[in-house]
Amino acid sequence: MPAAFRIIDTGVREGRANIAFDAALIEERQAERVPDTIRFLSFPPTALIGQHQDLSREIDLDYCAKHRIGTVRRITGGGAIYLDEGQLGWELVFHRASLGIAALPDIAREICNAAAAGLQAFGVDAKFRPRNDIEVGGRKISGTGGFYDGDVLIYQGTVLVDLNPQRMVNALRVPQGKLAKRELDSAAQRVVTLKELLGPNTPDLELIKIALLKGFKDVLGIDAEYGAITAAEEDRAQQYYDEEIGTDDFLREIDNPAADDKVLTGTHTGAGGTIDAFVKLEGPTQSVLQRVLISGDFFVTPPRVVFDLESALQGVRLDEVEPAIEQFFDETEVDTLSVSPADFKASIANALQQEAANG
Repeated sequence: MPAAFRIIDTGVREGRANIAFDAALIEERQAERVPDTIRFLSFPPTALIGQHQDLSREIDLDYCAKHRIGTVRRITGGGAIYLDEGQLGWELVFHRASLGIAALPDIAREICNAAAAGLQAFGVDAKFRPRNDIEVGGRKISGTGGFYDGDVLIYQGTVLVDLNPQRMVNALRVPQGKLAKRELDSAAQRVVTLKELLGPNTPDLELIKIALLKGFKDVLGIDAEYGAITAAEEDRAQQYYDEEIGTDDFLREIDNPAADDKVLTGTHTGAGGTIDAFVKLEGPTQSVLQRVLISGDFFVTPPRVVFDLESALQGVRLDEVEPAIEQFFDETEVDTLSVSPADFKASIANALQQEAANG
């Protein structure tokens, strides 16, 4: 029997409120107070960073403040994105057993294929591109990502319907290395919208929702019907907003750690994205890790694994760092999108090379 999903549409909400609702929806699904859910959502002009990203490195905060663009830290990993009313957000929140697929890379592939199938109804050649994009002609029309929290997964994405590319370029600090890897001059060349592809035949948001739902139903083999948002979801979302996600402290959780001149920095880019390591040493010979902070546009699940790894490395001698990372991942249940323990080791090793060079 196909899994039954509830469909909800929360419309346009302030960016941090949208993310707070995500947290509430996950919690309510874990408690089995709501069923598996497909959610549609929209944002006013907003720059969003992934949970593990460095705020000032990814967003031009002055530009955003001047142009009244909201700034938000997501609870999912991945890279920085710009959203406004010209984009449609979609997400699935469901139990691990509902789709008969458990591994995060496999789930990413199937959900992206489903969303791409929906977009193909408009005559666009949308295709999944590992690790987590949907592209048309090599240009991104949808970025996606997600994570497990216990047995509940949130997997979310967007559809670029219409976009002011200059505003996106100005709001985000897109690394030149990411552009060079794809031989692009600007971030605007990396994306494409339905409006650019279809012109006057661009469907409205309601038709896009219908197409996406058909793609999800056909490819994932699920049933879905519109249902009500519960009062408990709204109440819990408000609590998350007030106490955590809506606060500037949450937004600035990682913000310019390299400003401390005693911090060593290292970067490594692999198939799963970019990992930045910020390392501070201690001891008479500076041979012990005092603190490690890890940031980047990678996906790991559950996200708290990153914080646990940082804690596990505190007080570790430099000659024991690699074995400590291997032991951590051997003993920790973790799922990733194409990132490996070797990538974390490489980013920290690159930071420590800075100390060797200085010495």
